Amino acid sequence: MRAVLRRELSAYFHSPIGYVFLAVFYFFSGYFFTLTCLRSMNASLSGVFAGLFSILLFLVPILTMRLMSEELKAKTDQLLLTSPISLTGMVLGKYFAALLVYLLGISVTLVYALVISSLTSPNWPMVLGSFLGALLLGMAIIAIGMFISSLTQNQVIAAVGGFGVALFLILIDGLGSYLSNEALVNLVMALSFYQRFESFALGILSLSGVGFFLGVTTIFIFLTIRVFEKRRWS
Repeated sequence: MRAVLRRELSAYFHSPIGYVFLAVFYFFSGYFFTLTCLRSMNASLSGVFAGLFSILLFLVPILTMRLMSEELKAKTDQLLLTSPISLTGMVLGKYFAALLVYLLGISVTLVYALVISSLTSPNWPMVLGSFLGALLLGMAIIAIGMFISSLTQNQVIAAVGGFGVALFLILIDGLGSYLSNEALVNLVMALSFYQRFESFALGILSLSGVGFFLGVTTIFIFLTIRVFEKRRWS
């Protein structure tokens, strides 16, 4: 797994993908920090994290679009499938590489908290809770994007698929307001990423939210492994 992890991390920064992701993320996070904290003289970062929700959903597919698609297009997936490394190790190595780049991006929010601490005392439990929420959200979206990438050798299709999932997750909350059936409303709200993420952004440590994001992450990592198991024996 470590060999795959090192290889994927190197690939992110030997191509524009890692730099584009970080540059765009830093730009928008800086914009929200300036708007919601510095200009309004607000010591809370909840506005920054809430504003970053949609940005993260649309940025993460940039990280995941090449994870599996590139291997399929270059036919190097056959080398990985026949190598001594387990499929689980291969998938997790790629997953953690994307997660580390993502973590490098969201860590800038802790820098913003330190900037605020030089002026006033921030609400650290809220800051850390919001950071945890952003981390859990990223873990789930990366797992979903990686699964989509495993289904096609075209990186553009993988990215479009990731954007489609992001759009669905953004619109699903609005969909609930148009439904009259209470059971359907509850089902739609049960799938809502934003409501769970918002709880963390407000500094509320929700164990159900933690379980939800970890569950989504585990399911889609498992599905990705199953895709490659099927490809190995086909």
